[in-house]
Amino acid sequence: MYCQVIVDIVHENVAKPFTYSVPEGMELSEGQRVAVPFGRMQKEGVVIALTEQSGIDIGRIRSVIRPLEDYAAIPPELMALAKEMAGQAHCPLAETLRLMLPAQLRGGRVRPRTVKAVQLAVPREEAEDVIRQEKRAGKRIQLLTNLLDGEARPVQALSAIVKNPREALRKLEQDGLIRISEEEIMRTPEASFTEVSDPGWELTADQKDALDEILPALKSGEGRFLLHGVTGSGKTEVFMAAVKETLALGRSAIILVPEIALTPQMVSWFRGRFGAVAAVIHSRLSAGERYDEWRRILRGEARVVIGARSAVFSPVRDLGLIVIDEEHESTYLNDHRPRYDTRDTAASRCRREGATLILASATPSILSFARARRGDYMLLEMPRRVGGHPLPEVLVTDMRQELENGNRSVFSGVLHKALKDCIARNEQAILLMNRRGYNSFVSCRSCGYVVKCPNCDISMTYHTDSQSGLLRCHYCGYAQMPPSVCPECQSRYIRYFGAGTQKVEEEIRKQFPGVTVARMDYDTTSGKDGHGKILEEFRSGRARILIGTQMIAKGLDFPRVTLVGIIAADLALNLPDYRSRERAFQLFTQVAGRAGRGDRKGKVIIQTYRPEDPVIGFAARQDYRAFFESEFRRRRNSLYPPFTNLARILAESEREEAAEKAIAEMERDVRKMTEDSPALGKKVLAMVNEVPSVRFLRGKHRRQLLMKTLVSAETDELFGKITDLIAQPRDGVEVILEINPTTML
Repeated sequence: MYCQVIVDIVHENVAKPFTYSVPEGMELSEGQRVAVPFGRMQKEGVVIALTEQSGIDIGRIRSVIRPLEDYAAIPPELMALAKEMAGQAHCPLAETLRLMLPAQLRGGRVRPRTVKAVQLAVPREEAEDVIRQEKRAGKRIQLLTNLLDGEARPVQALSAIVKNPREALRKLEQDGLIRISEEEIMRTPEASFTEVSDPGWELTADQKDALDEILPALKSGEGRFLLHGVTGSGKTEVFMAAVKETLALGRSAIILVPEIALTPQMVSWFRGRFGAVAAVIHSRLSAGERYDEWRRILRGEARVVIGARSAVFSPVRDLGLIVIDEEHESTYLNDHRPRYDTRDTAASRCRREGATLILASATPSILSFARARRGDYMLLEMPRRVGGHPLPEVLVTDMRQELENGNRSVFSGVLHKALKDCIARNEQAILLMNRRGYNSFVSCRSCGYVVKCPNCDISMTYHTDSQSGLLRCHYCGYAQMPPSVCPECQSRYIRYFGAGTQKVEEEIRKQFPGVTVARMDYDTTSGKDGHGKILEEFRSGRARILIGTQMIAKGLDFPRVTLVGIIAADLALNLPDYRSRERAFQLFTQVAGRAGRGDRKGKVIIQTYRPEDPVIGFAARQDYRAFFESEFRRRRNSLYPPFTNLARILAESEREEAAEKAIAEMERDVRKMTEDSPALGKKVLAMVNEVPSVRFLRGKHRRQLLMKTLVSAETDELFGKITDLIAQPRDGVEVILEINPTTML
């Protein structure tokens, strides 16, 4: 017997299966991980096929060393998905196979956790006789009494009942009364989540209408839905009802959320409804927790999986449903190799495994809503909030007028008063400042010098979370002390400008002393369970005001929140990206939707220097359809996606001239392709060799070739040829192709 193995090396030179013989008596299956000889090394690999013939000189074939597990780590459905993704991303199969496995599994970085456990080795009656015959109530009696039920007990647990039990246990084992063995303990992230009871809500008319469309699709194993409901309309309750039906059909479900911050809340809801069959997968779990959750899913012990983007690859048995909550979020796009869109990956998996797909959002992406309009998805709309609660009142504050009136605070007069009233009523508030840190940048008022990161072409942000305060780069993590004089002109007029979440937090503490504040941004949530601890503090009411970046804008449900303040709306509007209008509208609408979800009416205050901007008006009215029509028309007139593809070939190198040379060569070769094929040339609308907005990042110089192409099979072919060009080795230069990347910076 022979097997075809993809060796776990991501390189074009080994992007093919290698043939190994299977030793006599060794049983392998497709998807199983194995250790194999490779050159002078021993490497890990995945079996992708078993054959009785090799087609190779038997003298050149080496044998598999051993299987790494006694089961197939990659089920057939995920193996097929990995092959499909490798073809679409034009990358080695080894690269997409890695997506299907916990990273900790590779290299043996994590193993099952075992503890010494004790169990009766004789019938209960015999143990009771021994207890009766013992003349003294010593440790032996205590230990045997605690083991009478026949269950295995960890030695550590017995140590809490009987002090220093090991010698007594050794003697009981010698007498044949007990046996001591190694028992596996599953590491679970349950401590991270507060399980809430199932309130058993009665569905609203809108929820019933949506569910009536979804349930027949679940039973037939098909259906692609876009669930568009205003914030607070109860989309999650529709998911839960759909998951309940999926489980009743004997199938499994995957629920994807865009932020780790949303995972604790979602898991708590699903654990309350479905118990231990709910598992969680995300990057903040410990290595052991992630590995054990993955094994619970693979074994079929967990049939509901909740997690961020990578959870779409969970090895669930008999998949029946995938839900992508807040489907508009850019976090569903994987910008690193292999590049993929989670929505497309989920759709492919549902199609292959006969499952239903639900995309859900109060602010669907332009692309998804356009697809729903042309019939790719069935559009389900929920225009009313649960309980008939009204959408919050929205006030737009002109910060230009505040400045003229002498107000230089981060809070307008209107927001300050609203916060004061909110606190007096014992309610809660959320403040959005979509920039972390204390000050946005440090600049010299004499010469205009801005302190930038030496590794990146990015201004550094001032943070106050260290004893003396540091400037930090949010791209590479470099930190330094702030200068006391300008490095350029030696002026002492070097000052801090702008504001971040830390500055907002300080202002709240200063203006509202005694009010407990929680801050949620990358700096405060980097530790394990960081998100869950902050959200629990706010949910419990211990914190009255929650300040944060965009991670607090979506999905969170706090009934006592009656006020939302958007501190600096212009930050989102002014990004140099064709999607900035869409992302700004989504951010404003989503965070506004956190207000007034309980019995009390909500209020939202948007602070901006551009109150006349149409996006502000659309968000204030929560008028998604009007925004969609406006933005769809703008993109069609300007030939932006989804009407075209925006692609860029990006070269990065520690040597500036090497990056410039690589892009010049790519431009030459791509232009030659289009010239040699006039039909292909007509699909390329523009091609520009230029310096990116961020020309220096993480110590590397960057150059790019921007392309705007029509959407067609010919351009897909062009991108495939470009990928082949990129694969050619270039000394000290990394070249990548990005198609409609999440950022053009």
